[in-house]
Amino acid sequence: MPLPTDKAPAGPVLDAPHFAEYISALNEHGAGEPAAVDGFVTDAHGVTAHESGQNLDSIETEGEDEHDHDDDSAIGGISRFHSTASVQSSVYEFVEENGRTYHRYKEGKYVMPNDEIEQDRLDMQHQLWLMTLSDKLHLAPIKPNPNHILDIGTGTGIWAIDCATMYPTASVIGSDLSPIQPAFVPPNCQFEVEDVEDEWTYTQGFDFIHGRLLVSCFKDPRAVFAQAFAHLAPGGYFEMQDADFPLRCIDDSMRGTALEQWNGHIVDGAARAGRPWTNTKRYKQWMLELGFVDVHEKLFQWPLNTWPRDPHLKMLGLWFQHDLTEGLNSTKAVLTRGLKWSNEEAEVFLVDVRKDIKNRAVHAYASLHVVYGKKPDVVEMSPPRPSGEGEEEA
Repeated sequence: MPLPTDKAPAGPVLDAPHFAEYISALNEHGAGEPAAVDGFVTDAHGVTAHESGQNLDSIETEGEDEHDHDDDSAIGGISRFHSTASVQSSVYEFVEENGRTYHRYKEGKYVMPNDEIEQDRLDMQHQLWLMTLSDKLHLAPIKPNPNHILDIGTGTGIWAIDCATMYPTASVIGSDLSPIQPAFVPPNCQFEVEDVEDEWTYTQGFDFIHGRLLVSCFKDPRAVFAQAFAHLAPGGYFEMQDADFPLRCIDDSMRGTALEQWNGHIVDGAARAGRPWTNTKRYKQWMLELGFVDVHEKLFQWPLNTWPRDPHLKMLGLWFQHDLTEGLNSTKAVLTRGLKWSNEEAEVFLVDVRKDIKNRAVHAYASLHVVYGKKPDVVEMSPPRPSGEGEEEA
């Protein structure tokens, strides 16, 4: 898989003078449905124009070629080891479907594959997040010497391993449906095969619970948030780093494309499968409702490709282009399971979507949300119930 280089490629790019300003304004305003944000006008696709009256058609571009794309770099393979988690051997017997492998434990619950192709992509996403967050693993202001940290949906375990290295005093647990984590990890890091939607049985209170890119995972994300709140130690933090779906666009350049159709099909297919990909914008509200305090939300953007002129956004776009191009095949199960497409129908459709992803004339981007909140230092206890109230019958 090609690895983005450390230099953004030269070539025709969009000159969108207000995009960086919009990002800053959106962070001040907060997330939610499209709305007017500090002088910017938004619609279902994101930014449409500045209130100065500038027409998007007048935004100057420099010699864009709709077929121009970056394909001149290379990613080396990253070897994978089997997890040393103590689980039944059947858990390691992955399910094969349309040439990809999927988790055996709770088979069919998670729509993305777990093979080496996907593992390499997840590790690449980890680097993309580090670039996005200025080399930070999290934004929550956790205490400097935490005792217990939990990473839900840990994937390859790369975040948990880095976290265990950063906090050597902490016991770090990574949980996932797939035992695909490496064998050689820091001594304070361990992995478990768990379904985070089941009742949590941890007895320790966690100082920090982390989840990343889990928008496709849960039927009831709010219930998972509630379990996180219950299993935090007083003063502990819960942080979610996730993408909002569908992709947005600063103008109408995505309209009528295969990429726009893919957006709609993924939203529809995921909803039909009972695990909608559109819940990220509700994370902050749910945390507040569940009793978290000091709740903060920070927004970031990953351009579809290298269309922005800003060097940092261009670099993020280069990496996200590689991530999404690889990830398209990983999302195929949403089309085949949720929409009942054949594998051949999905393959043919995704050919044109890949072309759109590499097309600098399509000015789309993914919106990222980092939301974190704190469990109060002193949690008020509910008044005792009258004897017998709420007890189950024998």
